[in-house]
Amino acid sequence: MMDQKNLLLAIVLSVGIMLGFQWYVSEFGPPPEPRQEQAQNTVDPAAPPVTAEDAAPGTVPTGPDAVSVPGGTPGQAVKEAAQRAISSVPRITIQSDRVTGTISLRGALFDDLTLLDYRETTNPTSANIKLLLPFGTRDAYYADFGWVANGVDVPNERTLWTADRQKLTPGNPVTLRWTNDAGIEFSLRLTLDENYMFSVTQRVINSSDQHVTVFPFGRIRRTGTPDITDFYILHEGILGVFNGVLEEHDYDDLQDAAQEQRTDRQIIKTSTTGGWVGITDKYWLTALIPDQDTSATARMFENPNQQGDNYQVDFLDAASKLAPGASAETTSRLFAGAKEARLMLKYRDDLGIERFDLAIDWGWFELLTKPIFFTLVFFTDHIVDNMGVAILLLTVLIKLAFFPLANKSYKAMSKMKALQPEMMKLRERFGDDKMRMNQEVMALYKREKANPASGCLPILPQIPVFFALYKVLFVTIEMRHAPFFLWIDDLSDMDRLTFVNAFGLIDWTPPEWAIIGIWPILMGLTMYAQQKLNPPPTDPTQQKIFMFLPFIFTIMLARFPSGLVIYWAWNNLLSVLQQYVIMRRMGVPIGGGQVKPAPAAASAGAAAANEGSDEAADEGGEEAAKPSRKSKKKKKNG
Repeated sequence: MMDQKNLLLAIVLSVGIMLGFQWYVSEFGPPPEPRQEQAQNTVDPAAPPVTAEDAAPGTVPTGPDAVSVPGGTPGQAVKEAAQRAISSVPRITIQSDRVTGTISLRGALFDDLTLLDYRETTNPTSANIKLLLPFGTRDAYYADFGWVANGVDVPNERTLWTADRQKLTPGNPVTLRWTNDAGIEFSLRLTLDENYMFSVTQRVINSSDQHVTVFPFGRIRRTGTPDITDFYILHEGILGVFNGVLEEHDYDDLQDAAQEQRTDRQIIKTSTTGGWVGITDKYWLTALIPDQDTSATARMFENPNQQGDNYQVDFLDAASKLAPGASAETTSRLFAGAKEARLMLKYRDDLGIERFDLAIDWGWFELLTKPIFFTLVFFTDHIVDNMGVAILLLTVLIKLAFFPLANKSYKAMSKMKALQPEMMKLRERFGDDKMRMNQEVMALYKREKANPASGCLPILPQIPVFFALYKVLFVTIEMRHAPFFLWIDDLSDMDRLTFVNAFGLIDWTPPEWAIIGIWPILMGLTMYAQQKLNPPPTDPTQQKIFMFLPFIFTIMLARFPSGLVIYWAWNNLLSVLQQYVIMRRMGVPIGGGQVKPAPAAASAGAAAANEGSDEAADEGGEEAAKPSRKSKKKKKNG
């Protein structure tokens, strides 16, 4: 029989299958095997070929390790150490409407970057997000670009560069230069767009009298394992796209690889044409993007030392062979900022960065998460200017899309509820004979053309929609700190206005597990209302269990993003209204009173009474089972 039991069982099983499959693939799925590409000589084709000796040093250095910071609270210590590191070396300033920071001229390090559009909390006076931290701090996080070469003095982390201007802004590039004792000049031309993309043109001018082979590289280093959102539907760690294939590695993956041979790092190394490699947090990303038309070698590894974990991603471009007087240059990019969906797509399309939008973890339901996200963005940009209201509009759209299916289901459930009196009579008569009772119930369904399974139809397609919306709320930065109304100031966070502290009247912040907000309570009430409209289970024990389901779901969803709880509560309310109208039209009573049989139910009762004559014959004889002539005459005359 289609009742709340079947409905919830379908939800639980579907959820378990989808989440279990996603967890299994993320934990045990084999990584893709990218095809190998041969590095090509990109400069001076007439020069002698690159030999094995020339290519021997073609490995990006690991660089020095950041030092630990003793004393003070972690936040205070890091802040003070960062300030000392910034002020201890000459720097140029980074300034735009969206970012601010500095670049160290000692080593040409991108090691100080703040995002101006994002803050740590919803409090408008809280600190802006600090993405990159300088070398010399416990949580150093920086990027740099350079060269490796054989027998050539190349710039390194200790090199002091000279700059042609003191400020890097959109439209005003800065060029850094350094010349070694042999007269070979190295330069970095840095540009910044209006958002988060830096372009770095690495140029070498060989003014010596010798042939020179250099390998340009880019590198990102991160000291210490960050506090991550420990949830398996979201990837945080190392990732990249190599030969068109997305590859992801958790911090644990690199730690396990390093533990196997502490003295000889286990390096994940891939040759690729196009693509990118980076380190991602939930909302932030640093990524290296080499020239998309040439071959490069990307690496990902963890370098453990006495002071903690050090993670590095890098790429090494193909060798450039320079004759005396020749020059070579290559342009690559550094992304350091927020993973804004439309911006990532714009970079993918305008700059030709292969699958750059996959830096956002859209998940296995990408075909649903992206349309849902961009629908919400469209509503917010053009209609309501409130992401919470956009979720309400999206819910209406989804209800309209499933309206024919839901209508059929609610009619079937209304018919099932209208048949409840007859089913209760069958249960009373055949309660001790389960097989006979099931046969009589199925015969009743057949006579009345009632389909108990049809109630599942609108539920199944909505389950992936539900989880796709959950994914959107959980991973997209556009949902972060997006307000609704009143106390809901972050749709990606749980509803924290709870009765546990008298809705804020008591000056006490309860632990997260004890918080049950107002919206989860409203969701539970709408779920209870919908449950009362559905046909109850015939088993009294199941009826008691189902009475607690709204309460259980209220507790379960209390820690979900408030935007998702608002969606579910609003969806329940629309379902209640839709089902209420259908039940009124079909003559099915609302509430817990006596059921007035609909015409179909009345005919079912007559049929059940006639079929029950066999039992009457057993108890009172054959004559007792036959209707009298008088009753036949009445039936004939109507």
